[in-house]
Amino acid sequence: MATKAHLNQVIASHLVELRADETPDTQLYIFERGENGEDALTYADLYEKSNKIARLLLDHGIGKGDTFGVFMRNYPEFIYSLLAGTTVGAIMVPIDPRNRGDRLKYLLNNCNAKAVITAGESLESFEEIADGIPSVKLVSVAYRSEHGVPVSDRFHALNEILDSPTWERVDQQIMDVRHPMQIIYTSGTTGDPKGVTIRNNRTGLFNILNSIVWKYQKDDVLYNGLSLTHGNAQAVTLFPALAMGIKAVFSPRFTKSRIWDICRKYGCTSFSLLGGMMAGICNEPEKPNDADNPVRVVISAGTPAPLWESFEKRFNVNILEWYGSVEGGFAYKPIGKGPIGSFGKPVPGVMEFKIVDDDDNPVPAGQTGELICRMLKGDTKVDYIGKPEDSKEKTRGGWLRTGDMVHRDAEGWYYFDFRKGSELRRAGDFIQPEYVETVIGRHPDVSEVCVYGIPAASGAPGESDLVAALSPFDDRPIDPKSIYEMCRRDLEANFIPSYLQVVDEIPKTVTEKALARVLKEAFLKGEGSIYTYADFK
Repeated sequence: MATKAHLNQVIASHLVELRADETPDTQLYIFERGENGEDALTYADLYEKSNKIARLLLDHGIGKGDTFGVFMRNYPEFIYSLLAGTTVGAIMVPIDPRNRGDRLKYLLNNCNAKAVITAGESLESFEEIADGIPSVKLVSVAYRSEHGVPVSDRFHALNEILDSPTWERVDQQIMDVRHPMQIIYTSGTTGDPKGVTIRNNRTGLFNILNSIVWKYQKDDVLYNGLSLTHGNAQAVTLFPALAMGIKAVFSPRFTKSRIWDICRKYGCTSFSLLGGMMAGICNEPEKPNDADNPVRVVISAGTPAPLWESFEKRFNVNILEWYGSVEGGFAYKPIGKGPIGSFGKPVPGVMEFKIVDDDDNPVPAGQTGELICRMLKGDTKVDYIGKPEDSKEKTRGGWLRTGDMVHRDAEGWYYFDFRKGSELRRAGDFIQPEYVETVIGRHPDVSEVCVYGIPAASGAPGESDLVAALSPFDDRPIDPKSIYEMCRRDLEANFIPSYLQVVDEIPKTVTEKALARVLKEAFLKGEGSIYTYADFK
């Protein structure tokens, strides 16, 4: 049995137990639910309720080294489950509820999940594939009133455990900071996602990032609408707030229409975005109070250069740009330093970057190549579960192969160009999708845009024709003629999409990246409303 003196604050459940003793009533997390109210969590809540789930896991034979899936949006039960795992040494596998069908079944089977903790709203998706997951021993469901889902006698009701006034307390069972904490899957933008092992000591790295990069202060209030199943929301918001004891507000999902109202309500001083979401926010109709908000800093990964300055001016904020992935690699551009459009430089003394060609030869400034990086202290390793050869290849020669094609300028600032294998070239020009998306996104009837390429009708090798997939505001009709008139006015001729593809919603990964491959599959099948530029010239 561990005493308090032996607890290690690098391990999240240890930290919570210590803080629950020291400042039990400190309000830490708020899970806002719009019209359905909110859940406010203290350190005491985190400790008690996560410890109850830890007991539930142990009672069902799930302990050190076992994996369990958590399949839900941003709810308190997600945090309780994560802390329960670090208490008993079970490894949590966070799964975004947008996954379903064969993909959901793949994720749970790939990680050999022994249990699944889900929310009532996601129960139907889970039931569709439940018979195809032989390793699962326990299914526990968090029923929330706003979902209106009746309790099923097929599964354990998590509410019964969490609402119980007593339980058999579980002592901290893991002292090793290298013990696995989570398996976080890559986005799977181009194929099956890979599970990356995340160890307890990753929380220590998050704290270092906070001190060097985010630089939160005690009076900061953080906000995040990104899914907690992804490393971004955890690194930028969840763990820094936990360590510092500052308030963090979460929404069940990202909302571009309510984001500023939420920040005003809770006094949020900083929030996290992925660059593609910024266009969606900018596409919202302008309001007189856009600049009247408490947000000082927007922490963004992938800010579209054409939107950068106008976003800062319209909403009276500063953008702190950064680059990173769940496998590793990190860079950032401090506020007010470096050129617009750059994602920054690596942290000095921590990591080394190189840009190389296909033969691993360094390329000169201004030339695009693949970004590779390595730690300056310790090994550069990636641990994909069940894929030792892929893990080895990812860090061939001691360098992490990011798959991102970038360039740097003469002063050493780095710029993202495209994902390896996904570049768009048309009539000899390399097309920047974000530039086209920014222009089309200004149309008052367009909510979101994703520009991607299909093989050119000309048959020219490596050439693409452009497709702009659009989703409308509030089911408004899309007038393709007016879209193309805007394109002719504001875009170079070679950047005008050959096709418009009108869809109800842009499908996305857990990291809010548009799933171009899904849109492309639908386009090639002729599904949906498709318009050809040639018909409107």
